[in-house]
Amino acid sequence: MSTDALVLLKEDHKEIRALFNEFQQAGENATKKKGAIVERILEALTVHTYIENECMYPETRKLLPDLEDDVLESYEEHHVADVLCLELAAMKPEDERFDAKTMVLIENVTHHIEEEEEEWFPKVREGLGRKKLQEIGERMIELREQAPRKPTDPKAMKKAVDAATA
Repeated sequence: MSTDALVLLKEDHKEIRALFNEFQQAGENATKKKGAIVERILEALTVHTYIENECMYPETRKLLPDLEDDVLESYEEHHVADVLCLELAAMKPEDERFDAKTMVLIENVTHHIEEEEEEWFPKVREGLGRKKLQEIGERMIELREQAPRKPTDPKAMKKAVDAATA
């Protein structure tokens, strides 16, 4: 298993995209199934944004100051996703706007993932190099174990507030 931070984040992105696809393929009358899929989406996003906000973004910001604007934009995109996740966590799959809100979350996160992978990751790889990315990846693996699993977890909510005011 690779400890390269960008490889680990891309693996998360792949899992998140698969969950998004599963939701979109579930069909209109699969309310219960969609609810279970959204729970898995919320957990995956909560863990993923936690390790990025707590480790990847601060390290990149410190070591590659030229990428600060990118990091700040990523914090804001995470904040939007966090708000949507909190709202979805409070909803029931039968709620009128559940599917629509999930689709907005999917669209926002998909945009964020594409931007990271196509624009930001190459700059980070070039600027940090393999050894530093492995060190950051090892820290991310440790953080994943203690990461909150629900957007309503106090640690996740603190992360959302911290990211919004970073």
